[in-house]
Amino acid sequence: MSRPLEDLLFGTPSPRAQAITRMASAVAAAALLALVAGIVSRFHTAGQLAARFWEFFAWPTTWAFLGQGLLGTLAAAAMAAVIALTLGLVLLLGRLAPLRLVRWPSIAAIEFLRGTPTLLLIYVCFLVLPSAGVKLSTYWMLTLPISLSTAAVVAEVYRAGVLAVPRGQTDAARSLGLTEAQVFFLVVFPQALRYIVPALVAQLVIVVKDTTFGYVVTYGELMQNAKVLIANYHALVPVYLVVAVLYCLVNYAISGASQRLGKPMH
Repeated sequence: MSRPLEDLLFGTPSPRAQAITRMASAVAAAALLALVAGIVSRFHTAGQLAARFWEFFAWPTTWAFLGQGLLGTLAAAAMAAVIALTLGLVLLLGRLAPLRLVRWPSIAAIEFLRGTPTLLLIYVCFLVLPSAGVKLSTYWMLTLPISLSTAAVVAEVYRAGVLAVPRGQTDAARSLGLTEAQVFFLVVFPQALRYIVPALVAQLVIVVKDTTFGYVVTYGELMQNAKVLIANYHALVPVYLVVAVLYCLVNYAISGASQRLGKPMH
């Protein structure tokens, strides 16, 4: 007798399925280890693992320079995240507004910003705006485009969370005499946040990654400073490996913070 589709998708796996999963995981882990070993072997053959390419990491000035770039990355990412989360909420409210004069411009802004690459927006701030007499610092040439691009995606993430809230919650709140604004901000939106925390975390990670476009405007972020080290010491692989670890640590910290913030919501 065949199992219902719901059981197959969401039910407890059978012993056979568990065994197949363990076997597939073991094969995937072995393949990944073999790939890592092959990459390390190629780096060793090319001489990129020689001590002379790593010795400058023992200097405090190297870490101070990388730390300065990391602070630049965090400053740009933090500001972009704050603007994106706030502007995304504004765009959401505009998209849900009953008036077409408010709703349609909001939808147009969301679709335009979602469809435009972040790098193109950066070039607009870097090349187009100065020719029109609008001069921005390198910080804002990087932060503003990332904010706008992310805000459009965040607005759609918010909307998905709002639509996931059961209709009965809204009806019950209205029956108590709450205004539409109170219904949204006191009942609907707090519950929506519970559903969209993972998606918001993913967007914050993307914001951190997008700061690597700082090379376009010569903003002093982590990747820009890494390129300076590579140019001075010709240690491409060591520098990129260290920088990759730093990015992973930052993103891991973001994920960990989001999990702690999300616990009281469950």
